[in-house]
Amino acid sequence: MTTYRALQVANSRQFSLTDRELTAPEPGHVRLKVEYCGVCHSDVLAVEGLRDDPTAPVVPGHEIVGVIDAVGEGVRAWHVGERVGVGFLGGHCGECDFCRRGDFVNCTDQPRTGTDVDGGYAEYAYARTSGLVRVPAGLSSSDAAPLLCAGITTYSALRDLNARPGSLVAIQGIGGLGHLGVQYAKALGYRVAAIARGTEKAELARQLGADEYVDSTAADPGQALEKLGGAAAVVATAASGSSMSPLVAGLAPRGKMVVVGAALDPISVATPDLIFGTRTVTGSLTGSAIENEDSLAFAAARDVRPMNEVVPWTDAPQAYERMMSGKARFRVVLDLAA
Repeated sequence: MTTYRALQVANSRQFSLTDRELTAPEPGHVRLKVEYCGVCHSDVLAVEGLRDDPTAPVVPGHEIVGVIDAVGEGVRAWHVGERVGVGFLGGHCGECDFCRRGDFVNCTDQPRTGTDVDGGYAEYAYARTSGLVRVPAGLSSSDAAPLLCAGITTYSALRDLNARPGSLVAIQGIGGLGHLGVQYAKALGYRVAAIARGTEKAELARQLGADEYVDSTAADPGQALEKLGGAAAVVATAASGSSMSPLVAGLAPRGKMVVVGAALDPISVATPDLIFGTRTVTGSLTGSAIENEDSLAFAAARDVRPMNEVVPWTDAPQAYERMMSGKARFRVVLDLAA
């Protein structure tokens, strides 16, 4: 083969199927044959043209699982035939001040897969070795793909909590992020409260592991958490600042609300709710490659799995539209293995 097929996008939602030259990977990089790629809300950065130069074509997709088929010069720890993943953070540089202090997530010279560099809506992809994630044998490639972004995002938010096992932890939103957050929280030993609008997701939340269910349309969710004893933490996944705002009052003393759902509207917080009770509102951004590897291993061991809709990869434009509509239950994954 001298070429491969890729679905690139330019400007806003202008998809085109194209042939790309199949080249050798650069030094410190690998080339992988893509098996599956998740369709994530963060793909809006590429698909909607929210880049420095939206006219320049780019291949979206940052939940990539595939098999290494070529390695670049200087690559020692990665080998042809290994099954690996690549997430949103495409590999830290190892030289900036944040990297030198071990804060790889905030590396200032790190490509965003599928936005700054080509991603996984293609038969082949290229990646820095510092961004590679080994996929455990007990996890299918189609299940591993969404865990590389949605999974690590919720796992990282929960992993960094200073909460005892058995503490009440609330997951706000039962969607692409939240349905994984409930599973991770339960597997980590917390008493889990799921918060969503209406009653239609109550049974699903319980099946995923929730001990309590809060219908945010029937009662103030902050007050509902107070009645349950107060939450040691809330992981806010719904992309709505207004829906997150009441949750701070439902935190127990020294409780923390961790925001992972990117919303256009702001969060409004009453200062007494922060001061009296020493509560905190913070954000959490995905995780480093090795933390992503830990997340996959934990998911494999504790049976945390995404609920996926798997579609042919050439249907990516339609898959993106379905994801954006909110109708997907709950992650959409492109199949390139077939």
